[in-house]
Amino acid sequence: MSRIIYFIVNLIVKLHDKFLSINDNSGLALSDKQLHFIIIGLFGFGLLVVVQPLFRWISKHYGLLFITFSYVFTIVLVVSFAIEIGQAYTGTGAMDFYDVASGILGFFVAFAVYLILYIIFHHFQRPVEVDDQE
Repeated sequence: MSRIIYFIVNLIVKLHDKFLSINDNSGLALSDKQLHFIIIGLFGFGLLVVVQPLFRWISKHYGLLFITFSYVFTIVLVVSFAIEIGQAYTGTGAMDFYDVASGILGFFVAFAVYLILYIIFHHFQRPVEVDDQE
């Protein structure tokens, strides 16, 4: 897992250095905070432009529950990795990919239980159709 983290960190460092180089060579002289404002702002806006129509399509075809699951799964994934990175940084535990996988599996099991209860509840909430042709 640490190799994956180091790969991502190195990629971010290289991108950061590239943006600083472009800034320095172009004569813009933007501060680090200004660069973060522009780059993260554009990155977030780009994601919004892509994700919003995608979620609209998903909502129409698969329902809101799929979008909710996607959102919560993303947060669970980020928090799981943050916990492992925090443990490695503070020395309170070992950074272990299997800890992340176990946490995510726990979420999947909890979601499966929720989904079963959701299906059962909604099945019994629907009115029973009566055939009047008898």
